[in-house]
Amino acid sequence: MLVNLKEILEIAERDNIAIGMFNATGFDSLQAIIAAAEELNQPVIIAHAEVHNVYNDISIVGPAIIAAAQNAKVPVCAHLDHGVSLEMIYRALSIGFTSVMIDASALPYEENLALTKQVVEMSHAMGVSVEAELGRLVTGEAGSKEDGTALKAEDFYTDPEEAAAFCKETGVDALAIAFGTAHGFYNAQPKLDFDVIKNVAKATGLPLVMHGGSGVSEEGFKTSIASGIRKVNYYSYMSKAGYEAAKAEIEAGNSKYLHDVEFAAMKAMKEDVKKAIAVFANL
Repeated sequence: MLVNLKEILEIAERDNIAIGMFNATGFDSLQAIIAAAEELNQPVIIAHAEVHNVYNDISIVGPAIIAAAQNAKVPVCAHLDHGVSLEMIYRALSIGFTSVMIDASALPYEENLALTKQVVEMSHAMGVSVEAELGRLVTGEAGSKEDGTALKAEDFYTDPEEAAAFCKETGVDALAIAFGTAHGFYNAQPKLDFDVIKNVAKATGLPLVMHGGSGVSEEGFKTSIASGIRKVNYYSYMSKAGYEAAKAEIEAGNSKYLHDVEFAAMKAMKEDVKKAIAVFANL
């Protein structure tokens, strides 16, 4: 059943859980995500990230995501993840995505505000939900302040008062916040600031989103969800599970067909997604 992000996050709020968002980079991952959600009878968000468009163009994978959502036995949201260009957002809306993320977090606050307002206006007119981001997930060198002192990750965390003003003026349906996670693989367990989640949730009254969910501990997920996280973006470790299964299949030398490798990857990704959903939904 195809639903928008606002509808699916109402389920999360009602049940005090988080809904997993998983990137579908092809038909194998799409099948894995849907199968996992249906086996656990849990809602799910399936996303196409703008950065992944080079691998599978939205004109091909987008309609497949929507068709899979429409035919699913559970509520499914078709989401554009990290939309940084209006062109990609326009394309997602025209294809029929039910949710878009406008990621203007790298821009100055006023520019982020103006661009987000523009996306909300046109998306809401079509019944499409909007996620925005305030604060930044920092990897590598964070740079320095004007006085020369080094910037730390905490300097990029989402400010509750700023978030409240931003959400009120833009009318977004969900807000991705920075509180200690990072995209990709972690070298060590991330240090999460749960007070940031609690304070932003209280200030905005909106469902909050965790980006960089792969690699967070089960305890970290559960405390984040209890603090106000209602959507968790998860991709890297799902992809890694598929990669490792594909590699093992090739090294075993049992087949010379690509479809056997893809099938092995799909099954491994499905199991990894099931584990993640079980944690997010407290199953």
